[in-house]
Amino acid sequence: MKLRTEPYQKQVERWPGTGRQILAHHDETSIVVYQAYRPAIGHFAARNGYFGGEFSLGRMSWIKPNFLWMMYRSGWGTKEGQEVILAVHLKRSAFDEMVGQAVHSTFIPALYGSEADWQKKLKHSEVRVQWDPDHNPSGQKLERKALQLGLRGTVLTRYAREWIVEIEDISDFVATQRPYALKTGWADLVTPCETLYFPQPPAKSHNEERHGRD
Repeated sequence: MKLRTEPYQKQVERWPGTGRQILAHHDETSIVVYQAYRPAIGHFAARNGYFGGEFSLGRMSWIKPNFLWMMYRSGWGTKEGQEVILAVHLKRSAFDEMVGQAVHSTFIPALYGSEADWQKKLKHSEVRVQWDPDHNPSGQKLERKALQLGLRGTVLTRYAREWIVEIEDISDFVATQRPYALKTGWADLVTPCETLYFPQPPAKSHNEERHGRD
């Protein structure tokens, strides 16, 4: 497994306890997002490095940069249809682009003005952003909120075929850590190394910069 790991107890000491935070495994060029699928889809993706086969481009697909959120959602890889846990190494520029065009799943007056405007944007957007309570290894809710992105349309196609750097099947790792996650204190639990991630706004084109100076 190429993911860097670190004791959970060491990481939790530096993570913020509240607020909307993107915790992710990332480097200078890529960021890891997690998905869970049934074997037919998960094994195809890990073997080929892209999503195809029985993967549907016609329905919304959700990606999560937070490992423990994915563990909560999949029951540490035990829920039916979520047995194969994938770590998708994604281009940072692509992830940042998706965040930049995402529309929230719920109406936020300060961001969208009127509910009608929000509904219109939500209808036409290909990226949906949702902030949900993060969870500790045992599945208990935390005050901190974790991000997930729902993808569809052209964005989903580009995610599935163009923007992926590598796909790892980390199901075996998840299985080895599952017993430690269920123990009180999590002293032996190891998880992917995650730090705060701050998406970068898209760079202005040369024409945009020149227009701004005119």
